[in-house]
Amino acid sequence: MSINYTTLLGLAQPTPGTESGTWGTTINDSLTALLETAIAGSKTADVTSSNWTLTDIDGADDTARAAVLIPTGTNGATTRSILAPNQSKIYVIINQASGSVVIKGVTGPTTGVTIPTGKTTLVAWSGSDFVEIAPGTSVTSVTGTSPIVSSGGLTPAISISQATTSVSGYLTNTDWNTFNGKYSTGGALGTPASGTLTNCTFPTLNQNTTGTAANLTAATTLPSGMTLVAPLLGTPASGTLTNCTADGTNAVGYKNIPKSGSDKVTSYPLVTTDVGKYISVGSGGSITVPDATFSAGDAVSIFNNTSGNITLTMAITTAYIGGTDADKATITLATRGIATILFLSGTVCVVSGNVS
Repeated sequence: MSINYTTLLGLAQPTPGTESGTWGTTINDSLTALLETAIAGSKTADVTSSNWTLTDIDGADDTARAAVLIPTGTNGATTRSILAPNQSKIYVIINQASGSVVIKGVTGPTTGVTIPTGKTTLVAWSGSDFVEIAPGTSVTSVTGTSPIVSSGGLTPAISISQATTSVSGYLTNTDWNTFNGKYSTGGALGTPASGTLTNCTFPTLNQNTTGTAANLTAATTLPSGMTLVAPLLGTPASGTLTNCTADGTNAVGYKNIPKSGSDKVTSYPLVTTDVGKYISVGSGGSITVPDATFSAGDAVSIFNNTSGNITLTMAITTAYIGGTDADKATITLATRGIATILFLSGTVCVVSGNVS
């Protein structure tokens, strides 16, 4: 018997003129079966508690010759090594272990290729180390027909069909605009008919800068699960803000001084909604200025719409008549006179006009 073996795969090479009567066994066991393993065979090993060193045996079944290597087990945060012979070979690695594995040369040191859990990749010996020659994948399939969206540059590459209504778990933390704009080749991915689309971002709704939120009509259709919230209208960077009101009636930045309600014909305490307006006092009416109610810069005007004097009761801590330094408990507003109350704080005010 005289048999040599190939250098890389260890396949039998019987010497011519030998193996009389045993060629069938030699070819079947040491060539054909081993060649099938090298092309399409797979080997599996549990890497829970140790690395996986591939066996390399000439003319016999081993693990280094297999085309597909499948590590399994619960290695968790510990990265296990698959140690392969330092020679030319291509492997498909399907990592079914709970943690990462790295395939590297058995003699080294070599860096190798790290394969995360759940990932499948294709590696080859470069002459000095194992390298990845095809990007790995983590998604095995997306159901549907007639693909309209192709990922192109995403890892893993996927195809989304018109029949697909959700891509659960894949678009996590992916910006929806980037995905939809960059990878759509036949139409945007529509709103799912059911289910929940999570961890994706959507474009900011354009705000209506003309009119009020009440002017929005039912023609605006939102995707299922989204709620329209009236936006706060900010200050525009440029342009003219038109057709807006301060309170539903009066234009922004009053072009006149609006009247606050009807004439006051009884004792009336000023309130914060009177700020920027004038109070008209009719027969029998009077005004009280409360304490700790208004803020610095607030102003209210009072018009005495009677034929006699009226009294302003200054319940505020300190009240001055403009041009004097005396704290007043009451102030008299002359007939048909006007008084303007300027609040310096919640507890101090100054009154100017037809007052004494």
